Amino acid sequence: MSFENTLEFAQKLDEEDPLKKFRDKFYIPILHGKESVYLCGNSLGLQPRTTQDMVLNELEDWANFGKDARLHGRKPWISYHDNLPKRLAPIVGGLPEEIVVMNQLTANLHLMLATFYRPTADRYKIIYEEKAFTSDVYALQSQVALAGLKPEDALIKINCRSGEETIRHKDILSEIEKCGSSLALVLIGGVNYQTGQVFDMKSITAAAHHVGAKCGFDLAHAIGNIELKLHDWEVDFAIWCSYKYLNSGPGGVGGVFIHQKHISDTSLFRLAGWWGNHKDSRFRMEEDFDASPTAEGWQLSAPSILCLAAHEAALEIFFQANFKRVLEKSAKLSAWLFFVVNDAISNSSTDGAEIITPQNTAEHGSQLSLRIKENANHFSDILRKNSIMADFQESGIFRITPVPLYNSYEDVFIFGQVLKTAIS
Repeated sequence: MSFENTLEFAQKLDEEDPLKKFRDKFYIPILHGKESVYLCGNSLGLQPRTTQDMVLNELEDWANFGKDARLHGRKPWISYHDNLPKRLAPIVGGLPEEIVVMNQLTANLHLMLATFYRPTADRYKIIYEEKAFTSDVYALQSQVALAGLKPEDALIKINCRSGEETIRHKDILSEIEKCGSSLALVLIGGVNYQTGQVFDMKSITAAAHHVGAKCGFDLAHAIGNIELKLHDWEVDFAIWCSYKYLNSGPGGVGGVFIHQKHISDTSLFRLAGWWGNHKDSRFRMEEDFDASPTAEGWQLSAPSILCLAAHEAALEIFFQANFKRVLEKSAKLSAWLFFVVNDAISNSSTDGAEIITPQNTAEHGSQLSLRIKENANHFSDILRKNSIMADFQESGIFRITPVPLYNSYEDVFIFGQVLKTAIS
């Protein structure tokens, strides 16, 4: 649609927003005595107002029932996690049985690598992207070393071309084809954490499978942000955290997707734990591991009920909002963000800022990464003085991320006006 960079136009968009009531379901941080313009959804999502009650309910059941809350609490702990995959299924584009809520992101990545990275003398290479989140790189390096291989031999990094900020999709496909029969695994961030670039997961998966490799994705910055169709794309596995766009609390419980073609294959090696045992025999405490024929077969320990309660509170809001409507507003809100930022840059008397996120709508989600070329620390101070909270990295990159459930179009307008003044 055609935009006008005015407060009146932003307020008109807010008035027409079918999701506007959901802002009231979150606590908005206060900065300098007023509600902040919170643009950090890529870093830590805001707290739903129902989270405290949901967690408190479980604390009360623990106090009132002790261990009996496992079976006789208001929401028995023994089956508490069963409903969460159903809530996550439309968000990840998977079947409930392909999803398990457990652990945290890097622990889950190690578990998936134990299963899906089984190097041989001929097939041992792993492809990953430049500017991948460092924890992913550490996990890959350590798994390669665990297999007795050298990272410099086994790890293939896809780089941006000289002078470019993002990776060309055809370079990923070309490197997959080049590695061919030596490629064991492709592990890419569905959305790059620094640039906000969205990768074409469908074609990357197809290319990996074409040469006989497995394909997995780190969805930390993708889940709850962009449309995912993991089952249809035949992605082998994916891992994510829940504290960014899913708003499930700092250090919140993570999640895993494992494709239907793998979940019942008991011949697949896995690092096993008692909670991954088949539910029918889990409490018999037999020494022979009988894996659950779902993604739950990769669980290790009994889940943290308090983390699950916070996660459930957030996922309930997604269910009420309908994720399709969330994506629709996200696309419109993101287009508005790019419009006001481009307007601020083009009308500046200096060359003080540049967008490094791809502006093609298919290649970005909610996040806009903005490089401030000089005095980035001062720009950060200006934002905070204007009650704007954005994610600042020491490289001079600001990650600006409005979230459709709690950010307004007026929030984005205010940011654009402060940006225009600051870079001039």
